[in-house]
Amino acid sequence: MLSKDTQLCISMSGNPSNIGTRFHNRLYDELGLDYVYKAFSPTDLEQAVAGIRGLPIRGAAVSMPFKEQVIPMLDRLDESAKAIDSVNTIVNDDGVLTGYNTDYSAVASLLASHGVPTDLTIAVRGSGGMGKAVVAACRDTGFTHGTLVARNVDTGRALAEQYGWEHSREVPEGTRVLVNVTPLGMAGGEGEGQLSFTEAEIDAADWIVDVVAKPSETPLIAAARERGKSVITGAEVIALQAAEQFVLYTGVRPTDEQIRAASEFSRSKA
Repeated sequence: MLSKDTQLCISMSGNPSNIGTRFHNRLYDELGLDYVYKAFSPTDLEQAVAGIRGLPIRGAAVSMPFKEQVIPMLDRLDESAKAIDSVNTIVNDDGVLTGYNTDYSAVASLLASHGVPTDLTIAVRGSGGMGKAVVAACRDTGFTHGTLVARNVDTGRALAEQYGWEHSREVPEGTRVLVNVTPLGMAGGEGEGQLSFTEAEIDAADWIVDVVAKPSETPLIAAARERGKSVITGAEVIALQAAEQFVLYTGVRPTDEQIRAASEFSRSKA
């Protein structure tokens, strides 16, 4: 039952889904926490952030296209967000808003746990806020032969140079690890149903990573599985980063089994 004491957490996205809503609310119920989670698509980001501070809302997940835009509206940045100038989580402590980035830790953890060889050539497509988190995670995991693929020359080149990578508008021939951080393939988006890499590029790769979580089987992941490639899905990324958000909001860390079950539940009717 909701009451005046119930803590509200939200998400802010240009293309909201029920994945985070179902994930967090499932864990709140299971752990007996007096919280509720709701997804929003802000029409005015500055007013939305002011609402977080003034209501007060305990926490907010931040998705595309707001991960960089939100930074000037916050009081401080955790090192996880400051290092890459990208925020995917806001925590409200008595009106003081702090930005975090749990995308970084999720991607780094998955690359390590899946055993992706760091001596392989890697290409990341996309230079937005999620791109910053992914490139930083790849670099810090040990990848040294990286290319940032971006149509925006200014942001692409700047991000690549920041981490000692190359910048290109095309995927270098024979790249072995492909990572999509663009919205291509996202259900409900302009690029729904599209591949973020060509079939020839997928054929040449060993590993395919897609951070798009809606649907969990994106066109890219489906094409990779058909070819017997090793994959890391956006569903895996969103579950790990959401679990870290959950801890930041509540101070409670669910078990691995609880996270797995909540992730499966979140995607069952996403």
